[in-house]
Amino acid sequence: MQQHLNVPPANHVKVLDGQGWVGLIDHLGSEATIVNAARVSFGKIKTEIDARDEALLEYLIANRHTSPLEHLVFTFSIHCPLFVRGQWHRHRTWSYNEISRRYTEIDLECFNPTELRKQSTNNRQASYVDENFKAPELVEAIRKHNEASLALYNQLLEGGVCREQARGVLPQNMMVTFWGTVDLSNLLHFLELRDSDHAQVEIREYAQAIKKLIKPIVPHVAAYYEKQGQTW
Repeated sequence: MQQHLNVPPANHVKVLDGQGWVGLIDHLGSEATIVNAARVSFGKIKTEIDARDEALLEYLIANRHTSPLEHLVFTFSIHCPLFVRGQWHRHRTWSYNEISRRYTEIDLECFNPTELRKQSTNNRQASYVDENFKAPELVEAIRKHNEASLALYNQLLEGGVCREQARGVLPQNMMVTFWGTVDLSNLLHFLELRDSDHAQVEIREYAQAIKKLIKPIVPHVAAYYEKQGQTW
């Protein structure tokens, strides 16, 4: 049985007003895997963790003894705008595979923001929310631009132009779907950077969604960060 890649998996969280999502495809290992890896030199394996193991988990994270965390691995399916994908792929510790517009033109869609933010005056890469800045005409202009880009793309295909050239007219708001696989150590680093006040709002939504997806698998890891005042 096959389904389109743009259909979210059963275990997913929607973001960007429902236009995007991140889903958990699979994972390998558990919190017991982490403590077993940390104590492998003792030659014993545990299937469940106790209070002593919870303390070990906290010690490993607090002191950045990260190699045991690398034995727990997650695979996600991510549906996001191209500009979010570009930020995500800067994390080179992940493994990526992505839908290619050289091979298919199905399920093309664009992200249409419902609200706009203003440019920060003291930080070139930052924005801020101004309650008095609504600009519905600019929101509508973005939607029309996205529609025009998709219409031109389809016009090029109908005119015989190859997909690999026609895709050049698609905007940064085009939605793309990719798989990303990462171990827990590098995922925690990703979450530290991307669920931050310094991160762009859109990718921060994805980071927060990932926390919701993995919390049932790593509840004691999540509890550690919650004790540090972070939201999980």
